[in-house]
Amino acid sequence: MIRYEKPFWVLAACLAALTGYVDALGFIQLGGFFVSFMSGNSTRLAVGVSMNASAAALAGSLVAMFVVGVILGTLVAAMAKSRRKPVVLVFVAVLLVIAALMDQEIGGRWSVYAMAAAMGAANAVFLRDGEVIIAVTYMTGTLSLASALPLR
Repeated sequence: MIRYEKPFWVLAACLAALTGYVDALGFIQLGGFFVSFMSGNSTRLAVGVSMNASAAALAGSLVAMFVVGVILGTLVAAMAKSRRKPVVLVFVAVLLVIAALMDQEIGGRWSVYAMAAAMGAANAVFLRDGEVIIAVTYMTGTLSLASALPLR
């Protein structure tokens, strides 16, 4: 078993708490859909396909934006190299600020797409040798492009 220093676990706990908070905000705003729990959205997508096309479209678009966030977070992490953690955290913060501004200025549900992208990007904070070592969001299986990029 790999042991990590206490600051590492504190960062992981804080990021997990942030993710839960953002997911709760998205869940309330969307009335039962998620911005960080993609397994829940994939279930809503499957049910929506047979019962409610608009629910399926919303769930599918949230999964798609989460994947966009994973891609962007992984690319930002690759460019940041040894400064990966702070740079990715700033990127996540920028996406969340964009979401907040969109909610204030545009209204509607557009801000949740930036929230979903931010939650996808957050997984790039804890990459090691191409794998997410601590997942702060939830997707059945591992959803990361990190294996395609040489990150250390």
